[in-house]
Amino acid sequence: MSAKLVILDRDGVINQDSDNYVKSLDEWIPYPSSIKAIARLSQAGWTVAVATNQSGIARGYYDEGELARMHEAMVAMIEEAGGKIACITYCPHGPKDGCHCRKPLPGMLHEIRQMLDLASLEGSWMVGDSLRDIQAGDAAGCQSALVLTGKGKRTLDKHPEISASNVKVFENLATFADWLLDTPPATS
Repeated sequence: MSAKLVILDRDGVINQDSDNYVKSLDEWIPYPSSIKAIARLSQAGWTVAVATNQSGIARGYYDEGELARMHEAMVAMIEEAGGKIACITYCPHGPKDGCHCRKPLPGMLHEIRQMLDLASLEGSWMVGDSLRDIQAGDAAGCQSALVLTGKGKRTLDKHPEISASNVKVFENLATFADWLLDTPPATS
C-alpha cells in the first residue's frame, strides 16, 4: 500500500519566497491559501511533511533559533486552520558543503520516510517551486508537482520540458490540493 503523504517545500510553496532569503519571522509571510490547503489535506487523511533547503543558516543570514521560530509560527497557523504538519526537515548547509540532505539530493525525503516509519515513498507527493524539489522527489521515488508560486513560474520558463514530463503543474498549493482531493486513489 502506498503512503498518503505530501512533502512540501517551504519557501515559495507555503510562504512567500525572497531572492534575499527569508531571514526572520517578520519576513516569513504565509500564503493564506496554502495554510488552508494544508489543513484540507490533513483533514482528508493525508500526512503532510516539509523538506526545506535553508542555506541562509550556512551563509550566516539567520540561525537555527530563528528558523525554529518561523516553523513554530507556521505549525501554529496550520493547526489553527485545522491541519497538522507531521514533521519538518531542513538542510542548513550551503551548496558547496557536500551534504547528503540538500535538494536536489533526496536525503531529507528519506529522513521523513524514516521519521514516519514508512517502507517507501511510493505514492507520495513532493510539491515544490524549483527544479531541485522535483529532482529530489524523483530520486526518492515520489510523484512530483510544481507550483507556480514562489520561483515556480521562473522554473517552468527556464525548464519548459517539465510540462512534457510526468510532473503535474499547478497554479498554487490550493489548486494542487483541489486536484489531489478530487482524484480517486489508484487501485493496484
